[in-house]
Amino acid sequence: MSVLKSQTPLTKEQQMVRRRYVGATFVTCIVLSLVGGTVHVLELGSNRMHDMRDKAGIDLADERDHIRAAGEELFRQVDFEFGDEEHVIYTTAEADALLSEEQWAEVNQMVEIPAGEFLMGTDRKQSNVHNRPQNTVYTDAYKIDKYPVTNAQYARFVAATSYRPPLHWKDGKVPEGEETHPVTMVSWKNANDYAKWAGKRLPTEAEWEKAARGTDGRRWPWGDNMDPARLNTYYNIGRTTSYDTYPEGASVYGVMDMAGNVNEWTADDFLAYEGSTAPAGLFLVRRAEEPRSGEGKATKMAEFKVTEERYKVLRGGSWKSDPFSTTTYHRNYAWPNFASDFFGFRCAQSL
Repeated sequence: MSVLKSQTPLTKEQQMVRRRYVGATFVTCIVLSLVGGTVHVLELGSNRMHDMRDKAGIDLADERDHIRAAGEELFRQVDFEFGDEEHVIYTTAEADALLSEEQWAEVNQMVEIPAGEFLMGTDRKQSNVHNRPQNTVYTDAYKIDKYPVTNAQYARFVAATSYRPPLHWKDGKVPEGEETHPVTMVSWKNANDYAKWAGKRLPTEAEWEKAARGTDGRRWPWGDNMDPARLNTYYNIGRTTSYDTYPEGASVYGVMDMAGNVNEWTADDFLAYEGSTAPAGLFLVRRAEEPRSGEGKATKMAEFKVTEERYKVLRGGSWKSDPFSTTTYHRNYAWPNFASDFFGFRCAQSL
């Protein structure tokens, strides 16, 4: 029968050595964890940058020409529109030659929307507060453009009125191959001028939404489920697309491109819906003013004051938007004199 011998107690010196060893092991594990975590984050960041480059809508070699400071695009737009520079424009014959007779007949179509009630807005808690609540709204019968106004149509307007062309039209001409794309870099004021020239007007928010979703409260023009094959959004193309690219994206009335491609100006100011719980300040327009006295003047900090101006509403989302910004009830908004490469419009007519 074997006898277990008792373990010899460690000396104080041995105990100190053991503590140092355990402590060093613990510190080493922490350091290795931190290094591993840092490497993982760097790899994720690198993969994300590669993914963003793959989805970029511009040639990255020209990136410097596309970088804008906050608000710079607005100042460029104002200077371009109201400056002294003379702009080259189309002749009427040149504008007419941009499309075939069949294409002109197609892009000029309007769709009649019957009078009646529909569900406007949403009660979905995940939606932006300014999209809520849902209300039953009545509209008279009206017509709305089947497609967003194209570059070719806008070129006719430019030629007929000597209007200045959009900011990005090089030498006053439509970018090559984009004649049937929606016109962009147009402000609300530009869109309103075009509509008047065409004998039409911009649609109200209610008219736009009804044409997009029908009377059953659907989330997208085709139904309640997001389908990336039916629209141009979230950089899946990286630019605007022609009016005939997404025939499966039609609304119940046959109105096209009401989700994605370009955000579309409407006639209405950005105001709260009836029954809205959105903060009132969301709908106020503030303008920066240089401080005249006090601490603000000493630090040269701008003061923001509420104005009587109003933002204008845009609808539909765009080729840059996240998919949920393309829902039929989502509201975007901007200054009426602001233009962007994802802002466009369509027109309406009363009956």
